[in-house]
Amino acid sequence: MTLEELRRQVDNGEVDTVLFAMPDLQGRLKGKRYGARHFLDRVAAEGAEVCTYLLATDMDMHPVDGYDLVSWSTGYGDMGLVPDLATLRALPWMPRTVLLLGDATGEDGRPVEVAPRRMLRRRLDELATRGIQVKAGIESEYILYQGTYAQAHKRGYRKLKPAVTDNLDYALDHPAPVDQYLRELAAALSGAGLPVEAIKTEAAPGQVEVTFPYGDAFAAADGHLVFKHAAKHIAERAGLSATFMAAPETGVGNGLHLHLSLWGDDGGPLLADPDGDLTPLAHQVIAGLLDGLPVLTPLYAPAVNSYKRFSPETFAPTRYTWGRDNRTCAVRVVGHGDGLHLEVRLPGADANPYLALTAVLAAAQHGIEEDLKPPPPFTGNAYQDAEAPFVATTLHDALDAFSAGELPSRLLTPAVAAHYAHAARTELDGQRLQVTDADLRWGFSRA
Repeated sequence: MTLEELRRQVDNGEVDTVLFAMPDLQGRLKGKRYGARHFLDRVAAEGAEVCTYLLATDMDMHPVDGYDLVSWSTGYGDMGLVPDLATLRALPWMPRTVLLLGDATGEDGRPVEVAPRRMLRRRLDELATRGIQVKAGIESEYILYQGTYAQAHKRGYRKLKPAVTDNLDYALDHPAPVDQYLRELAAALSGAGLPVEAIKTEAAPGQVEVTFPYGDAFAAADGHLVFKHAAKHIAERAGLSATFMAAPETGVGNGLHLHLSLWGDDGGPLLADPDGDLTPLAHQVIAGLLDGLPVLTPLYAPAVNSYKRFSPETFAPTRYTWGRDNRTCAVRVVGHGDGLHLEVRLPGADANPYLALTAVLAAAQHGIEEDLKPPPPFTGNAYQDAEAPFVATTLHDALDAFSAGELPSRLLTPAVAAHYAHAARTELDGQRLQVTDADLRWGFSRA
């Protein structure tokens, strides 16, 4: 939607509300609701201001001290939010409402470097200077439960019932409420300019996977924020709740698989040669992913819960391996001809898509710049590989690796690396003293 189209719809009474938002550290839409006419008169040209703490809170939106960006000692002032008019779109699941994304700026008007959109944009710009254009497709898994979020909260999030109780992987005979939900979701996303490639139910009860068409990597990340908003809002309206937790139940995992390809300025593929084989640059990229992603884990596995997904023979990787059409590997080479591309299977559904893509592209660029060579592709069950490095099993271990080496600071800048290290420490501190159901089950009568 263009600004002029919005103006016409406001004049016709078709739109009365504009959501002006940005992604926070956790990859959630945060912003303000504006009356549409005020937005057109003032905000569209001048931008807005929001509290800088949007880039320095925990999951509960509590202000967290210790960030260089903003803290109690700085008074928690504002930052600018500059409209990105290319992101203006209707939200069919919210009557007479449109959404616009913005970019965070400091007092000097310059971009806030730790903002997720800025981090991804900077990485894409750096690759563009090398004549490399990035395309991406995102497929996300999540679980639908019976009952609204309020009902789940009232029950303490315990003993929740999935929307379906069976394994409906690839099934086409969905119960009526789920079928209706999936139809409404697809229609709403299409109306928002986000047509889906495919929707399927997965192996876990209530699990859904939504795949979006391949395209511009930045637009893919923007679209994922809108998709999550739609998935949750439409679920709530249907008396359901959707969770994007990486591991909402023991033995259940939700992934955020990133499909990635690189293209030259001439429009030609850079990962596949004319015979459909991997190019030398593709091998550099794969090697960079295997070398760089182990130390960038907090960017794509940000929560304590994220690591409960990495379990053998669950289709979530446990070692840093790569292979051809091998879903047991962390990096899967898939597709044919010009469509040959890489699928990075490490991020969970709880990942911020901007940060996950930033980590992947930073690691890829590292492989290109250092002319790294990957090990041979793994054939067979990569869970049984005795040599490849393990994926971190806890956020504590991931943070140690992130903080110990020089690679994160070099790939992200020292200030950005320090910001996200503090975010990981905040997550650990918030969870450390929490008594869990597992603590009570194992110790209540036995201790």
